[in-house]
Amino acid sequence: MHHAGLDPDLHPTPPAFVAAGSLLHFPDIRSRFLPQSHDVIVCLPPGYHEEPDRRYPVLYLHDGQNVFDDLPLSPFGVQWGVDTTARALTHARVIEPIIIVAIGNAGRDRIDEYTPTRDNMHDAGGMADRYGQMLVYEIKPWVDHTWRTRRTARDTAVAGSSLGGLLSLHLGLTHPAVFGKLGLLSPSVWWDDRWIVRQLAAEGHRPDLRIWLDVGTGETRMLKGTRLLSRMLLRKGWQLGRDLAYVEADGALHDERAWGERTGLFLRFLFPAS
Repeated sequence: MHHAGLDPDLHPTPPAFVAAGSLLHFPDIRSRFLPQSHDVIVCLPPGYHEEPDRRYPVLYLHDGQNVFDDLPLSPFGVQWGVDTTARALTHARVIEPIIIVAIGNAGRDRIDEYTPTRDNMHDAGGMADRYGQMLVYEIKPWVDHTWRTRRTARDTAVAGSSLGGLLSLHLGLTHPAVFGKLGLLSPSVWWDDRWIVRQLAAEGHRPDLRIWLDVGTGETRMLKGTRLLSRMLLRKGWQLGRDLAYVEADGALHDERAWGERTGLFLRFLFPAS
């Protein structure tokens, strides 16, 4: 399988059948756009193998080490549990069944890969566009080729927390024809003197994006920037309840546990059962 720039030797073909609810783990996927390899973990929805004609929307998640209950990789020992939450909400018919693709971060290169500009105060950053190229030109075509996906922007979400939230907003603004839904959990709006808000302000037309935005009131560093971002989104024409949800979680801190507690909320907003 030589597909959209992927080296077939580096992309193992998944087994024809895996038990529903289990995770498919592809370690050390190489990209021609980035120096580091990345783990990719795919979670198929309940009933995937029972409905061979059905196609599914896809959620791409950053910091893949931290998002799945069933994956003992988390450096913090606490995961979001997005697989467990998505399964429960799918069974309850609260959300539509989705394929979840999590991309592990590159460790010490995480800050560079997750940020759109170089921040001189941190002497780091600026590789988010190349990370986006990996996602758009390598990982997404491979996922679309391998599993039964719905491929349009309105069926494709990208989400993350902290710098992963900043990255998700940047990817939505730079690739709105690919990613039509964004999950921005406690995004690092402060990066490079709030560059992302200035970028959003400079957007000529409002891209067609459905956006979940949240922050905990216990996140002192994040709160002001996230409030500023929410005001800018409203000024640019997003409407609360229609294509924007904004939540300030009372007392919530900047950690995996808090994001895990809000996972069900953002999945419900981005992928409501029809």
